[in-house]
Amino acid sequence: MYYKTFYKSPLGNMTLVSDGKNLAGLWIDGQKYFESTLYGRVQEKEDLDIFRQTKTWLDRYFQGARPDIAELPLAPAGGAFRQAVWKILREIPYGQVITYGDIANKIAKEKGLAKMSSQAVGGAVGHNPISVIIPCHRVVGANGNLTGYAGGINLKIQLLAHEGVNMANFFVPKKGTAL
Repeated sequence: MYYKTFYKSPLGNMTLVSDGKNLAGLWIDGQKYFESTLYGRVQEKEDLDIFRQTKTWLDRYFQGARPDIAELPLAPAGGAFRQAVWKILREIPYGQVITYGDIANKIAKEKGLAKMSSQAVGGAVGHNPISVIIPCHRVVGANGNLTGYAGGINLKIQLLAHEGVNMANFFVPKKGTAL
């Protein structure tokens, strides 16, 4: 059983989902893969401690603070590969970005592989069920390409700018499947 509540952010309405103790999902309205990692019923319930903690975390974040991800108990559902990618996402500092290729190289090195697919990493990043908090918006394409964000490129730009990323060397692709 999952529980959900809602949060009004400067980016739009968000849905927060919990297993009762941990945050299992956070989606911005209109985001791709909304609730795709949840298996079971979802019931609306506002009075969980994790929801209070998450809303306070988000309030601080949107006011310009840099709250620590470790403050919240997170339980994103996904296989071992996705979990490995999401772990790397949690390590990206505020105001910095990393490329899909960088993540692929890190995972390949950890697994003792010669290489890893950047596209596979992109799929895992795109299916991150805890947007904003697990900062998938801090992942960019090669050469400053702002490709891919399940919430939309405009939200990705807003989040990066909010965190103080210098946007001068980034660009939005004119065409592609990851817009």
